[in-house]
Amino acid sequence: MRVRDLLAPQCIELNGSASGKKEVIEKMVDLMAKRGNLSNKEVYKKGVFAREDESTTGIGDGIAIPHCKSDTVKAPGLAAMVLPKGVEYDSLDGEPVNIVFLIAAPNTKDNVHLQVLSRLSALLMDETFVNNLRNAKSTDEFLSIITKAEDAREAEENAKASSQNSGFDVVAVTACPTGIAHTYMAAEALEKAGKDMGIKIKVETRGSGGAKNVLTDDEIKGAKGVIVAADTKVPMERFAGKRLLEVHVADGINKPKDLITKATNGTAPLYTASASSDEAASSAPSGSIGHQAYTHLMSGVSHMLPFVIGGGILVAIAFLIDTLAGYGATAGGSFGSATPLAAFLKYVGGQAMGLMVPVLAGYIAYSIADRPGLAVGFTGGMLASAGNAALAGYIDSWTGFGSNTDAFSQFIQKFAFAGDGVNTVSGFLGGIVIGFVSGFVVNWLKKVTEALPESLNGIRPTLIYPLCGVLIIGILMCFIFNPIIGLINTALSNGLNSIYNSGQIWLLGLLLGAMMAIDMGGPINKAAYVFGTGMLAQAALDPSLEKAAFISMAAVMAGGMVPPVGIALACKIFPKKFTVAEKSSWVSNIIMGASFITEGAIPFAAADPGHVIPATMAGAGVAGLLSALFGCTLRAPHGGVFVFATVGNPLMYIVAWLIGSVVTCALLGVLKKDINK
Repeated sequence: MRVRDLLAPQCIELNGSASGKKEVIEKMVDLMAKRGNLSNKEVYKKGVFAREDESTTGIGDGIAIPHCKSDTVKAPGLAAMVLPKGVEYDSLDGEPVNIVFLIAAPNTKDNVHLQVLSRLSALLMDETFVNNLRNAKSTDEFLSIITKAEDAREAEENAKASSQNSGFDVVAVTACPTGIAHTYMAAEALEKAGKDMGIKIKVETRGSGGAKNVLTDDEIKGAKGVIVAADTKVPMERFAGKRLLEVHVADGINKPKDLITKATNGTAPLYTASASSDEAASSAPSGSIGHQAYTHLMSGVSHMLPFVIGGGILVAIAFLIDTLAGYGATAGGSFGSATPLAAFLKYVGGQAMGLMVPVLAGYIAYSIADRPGLAVGFTGGMLASAGNAALAGYIDSWTGFGSNTDAFSQFIQKFAFAGDGVNTVSGFLGGIVIGFVSGFVVNWLKKVTEALPESLNGIRPTLIYPLCGVLIIGILMCFIFNPIIGLINTALSNGLNSIYNSGQIWLLGLLLGAMMAIDMGGPINKAAYVFGTGMLAQAALDPSLEKAAFISMAAVMAGGMVPPVGIALACKIFPKKFTVAEKSSWVSNIIMGASFITEGAIPFAAADPGHVIPATMAGAGVAGLLSALFGCTLRAPHGGVFVFATVGNPLMYIVAWLIGSVVTCALLGVLKKDINK
């Protein structure tokens, strides 16, 4: 299908203008509607915006290709707009967009939109072609440029097809996570570079419409080298014994000649397929160690995020219901569950948030070791969330093991630190650590079991990996990671008590606020929170402690409310420093921050801890410090804005919270790099 056939003259605007991405898409849909192929323009428009929410269609270099496959599209079509002044579009490279193509495809099995995307993406790889379109003086000239480019491309494809029986010097595979533009742009760049260099190359594209131009065994066998330019999994075992380069799909677009040179001069490393038959696909390209770690971490964060948002907002609604029902500080520790509906929502939301760390750890392990890592990582995450308290109970109940029972129990207790009152919940930081360890343990198990007879291959992923992996991870969590973090927690609690006893309430406010923003619901955060609630409990027994206790609790909550709100502000003020998915969560972060649910900041902190955590710590510390200096007090252990009516000096408390949020926002603007950099 030709691009020119789908583009009607009335669907082209050569001197467009818009204030932002939303207006661009609305105008593009209006252009599309002029073709008469939309049965319901509004439904189609919603579909375009929904696709944009998944990931931006601003592919870079000033180009955007929004698209939608919908039942409201009666016939496929294209619309085009040139924006001479450019417009902010959340592009992958962070630059303004000045040429837009909109694709409308009917909801049929032939995936027309993917065919058009493939051909259009390939054409847009030609810088001369794109510049000619931008400078077209009339609609007829715009269409003529497309026609000539397609004619030339078809002639080139026919010539290439007629010469394919002579074999290829290089074979390649391109793939990107969404399987749309970058997949085909990388393929086009490699083919064009091969032509310029006189190298015969065949490229297999693995897009969202499936694998196209699939490499045959004979083609792979006859090639001098293989290039895999992919940021997602591709079948790799077929390349065993070949000289192979694994790179990011962006390298396929930006460095095609370098890749082809390395693939043909014999310097590429030999590829050895280590995966067994039950593991058909390799991981994404290796890249640097830092990039590997980031990719695995983001796998966990992206799967964890729905649990944080869904569960966190349900808990916030529970607090709101109790507030509207007249419960606040009077509900004490039952605030959020004082009414039946609130109790239900808090229970469901709490269960969802309880899955946060296991999902994080499980999918980090999955990214590293594929499906066999999932069960091991989930188990490690559960142990990170639960800590060793239950283990202490089991140890205390052991009987009937003979005269050595007590000694054995004491030995276990000593090394698990489970029976000494130490907080051993390692939280999301422990989840991150054990997620990586789980993946590496499973990969190690894969390697050491390679020598087993082939007849036992079937039980490796179903018995050996989960059994041995869960056991190893259980030992590591219970006897190494949880105890170590437990010691840190104990030291923190002792330090807080020392500061309180010295009467330096301002310093206590600073530290409590900052601690709430270090690990966002993890052990350090919990140490500060437990200190605050513990002070409330002591004040209930000793009224002389009330002022210090209420000031401490106010500082704790102020610090915990800052990170999500500060990050949400930064998403709006510094949009180029965040991904599309991150920016889309700003509303939920406002809600969670206002509800004293610090965990809303976890995905941001996990993705970029070196820049995000210092910013959130500073802002939260400022909020805690100001809250203490202003003498703000709080009697409720939770609730956020829903218990502000119980706050002493509420106006200045809000000021402290907002100043801290602005500090976090400003530091994120300074510390974080733009996404395209």
